[in-house]
Amino acid sequence: MKSALERREATFLRGHRAEWIALLHLIAKGYRPLARRYAASGGEIDLIVMRGDTIAFVEVKARALMDDALAAITPAKRRRFSRAARAWLSRNGWAADKTWRADAVFIAPRKWPQHIVSAFELEIS
Repeated sequence: MKSALERREATFLRGHRAEWIALLHLIAKGYRPLARRYAASGGEIDLIVMRGDTIAFVEVKARALMDDALAAITPAKRRRFSRAARAWLSRNGWAADKTWRADAVFIAPRKWPQHIVSAFELEIS
């Protein structure tokens, strides 16, 4: 039986792997990475990418089932995510005239990554 520490380490490594898979998937779609694992204001954004005039703040979820990944983005998670996005935008004034959105990439075993554009509303105001 695995200890709590071993389970946390396995979860951490699975999350890192999922973020790399998501990043490679987005790069293949023409996105340029701006930041990875950005944390501020009590929230974290897994990936920040840009394509054209659009900046996508991306939440990556790795779950056994795609439906479980979607359900994992709770209202509380969206609020923390939005706080971190506001902090990033306040530190990157050049991004003020760009289009912003909150995307998600879902990773499940033996499935292609699923990129959901505008997966949820950013609370920027």
